[in-house]
Amino acid sequence: MENKDIDTCKLLYNTERVRLYIPEYGRNVQKMVNYLKTVEDRQKRNEQARAIIKVMEILNPSVHLEEDFEHKLWDHLFIISGFDLDIDAPYPMPSPESLVTKPEPVPVNTRPIKAIHYGRNIESIIDLIAQKEDGDVKTEMIRQLAIYMRQQYLIWNKDTVADATIFQDIEKLSDYRIKVPEGIQLTRIDNAAVFARPGQNQQKGKQQNNRFKNNNNRVRNKQHK
Repeated sequence: MENKDIDTCKLLYNTERVRLYIPEYGRNVQKMVNYLKTVEDRQKRNEQARAIIKVMEILNPSVHLEEDFEHKLWDHLFIISGFDLDIDAPYPMPSPESLVTKPEPVPVNTRPIKAIHYGRNIESIIDLIAQKEDGDVKTEMIRQLAIYMRQQYLIWNKDTVADATIFQDIEKLSDYRIKVPEGIQLTRIDNAAVFARPGQNQQKGKQQNNRFKNNNNRVRNKQHK
C-alpha cells in the first residue's frame, strides 16, 4: 500500500487574527465594515452603513436600555472602522481621543480614623452634630448617636461599657466641640441582644443549619433500621 500525503487542516485561532475593535459584535460585523470602506459609490456606502447598524442593533439588543442608543450604535460603527469611514451619518464621528480619556480620580479621605472600632462614618455624624445649635433636637441626636456607638463598641469589644465612656468618646472625637448634656440616659441593653461582627451571624447560621441536618439524618437512619 502506497503512502499518500495527508492534507492537514491548520486551525486558525482568534489570537492569530487581526484584533477586533469591539469584540461584542463579532468578526462578521468587522468584515462588513471593512468591506464598507471599499465601496466607492457614496449613496450605496450610506445604504450599506445603515444596514450594518440594523445588524448591530440585532446583535446587541441591550443597547435599547440606554438613552440615545442610535447615537451609540453609530459611534460603535466608526470605532469598528478605525475612525476611517466617509459616510453621511446622522451623528458626527467621535474623536479617537475620547476612547483614551482617563476617568476623573475619586476623592479619597486620607485623614486617619481616630477610633477604628467606631469607623469614619461616626466621625462624619459627629461633625454634623457639632454644627447644630444647642436644643432638644441636638440632645436627641447625641443620645441616638451614643446608642449606636455603644453597639459598635460591643461588636469589637466583648465586654460591658459604661455610658460615661461613650459620652467621653463623643466629646473627644468631636475635639470637644460637643458637650454631652447632663442627665442624658441611654436605653437599657436587652439581655438577649447579640452584637456580632459582620459575617459572623451568617457563619453561625450555617453551622446551626448543618447541625440540624445532621440530627435529622441520624433520626432517619434509626427509623430505617
